[in-house]
Amino acid sequence: MKSTKHWMAAGAVAALLAGTAACSSGGDARATATARPTGATEGATATACASGTYVWFNVDQRDVLTGIAEKQVLGKGGGKLTEPIRRLHTPRVAVDTETGPKVDAAAALRSLGRHIGGAGGDAAFSEVGRPAPDVDGNVTHVDGPGTFVEYTYVREVVADFRLTCPGGEPSTGRALSHLVDGTGILDCAEPQKALEDGTVAQAAARLSCGATKV
Repeated sequence: MKSTKHWMAAGAVAALLAGTAACSSGGDARATATARPTGATEGATATACASGTYVWFNVDQRDVLTGIAEKQVLGKGGGKLTEPIRRLHTPRVAVDTETGPKVDAAAALRSLGRHIGGAGGDAAFSEVGRPAPDVDGNVTHVDGPGTFVEYTYVREVVADFRLTCPGGEPSTGRALSHLVDGTGILDCAEPQKALEDGTVAQAAARLSCGATKV
């Protein structure tokens, strides 16, 4: 999945992150397409049917920090942000069958991608076992003075499913993947109240806007 980099001017939170508190949809929302598994999941003793229908519920999407740098103080005229980003979280792309025959993981994720729409339709969304996004940030120049923190994040998607098969045993389980591979910058001088509850910007501020590192 193509990475997206979101930069912001000194003293402002990245526009993309405004209002990115956890977003979820529940209930028995039915996927619009049927599953067409391509083969058995490794180690399975039985394989789910190839013409069943997925029902998705407890669908949750939220932005999650994957890496963060120590804050860096820049004087008049700004400068480069050079603090390394350390990993906080490693997102996965996987499907766990909890009851019934094993489902084809890629087919399940394709169904989930269609269900949520948007970037969920990208091929990478259903690429089981794909490597976690890199947390190495690009060297970035900030034009003004301030105390800055660089961070990385993904938008994780977690959902429960039930696959029903004509005349066969149903399967249930959970799928997870992620949509966005992004980077942001915040200025620690920005009041905490300006960072919305639940956003990755606020989480980054809580973690790194402490003791000053010059």
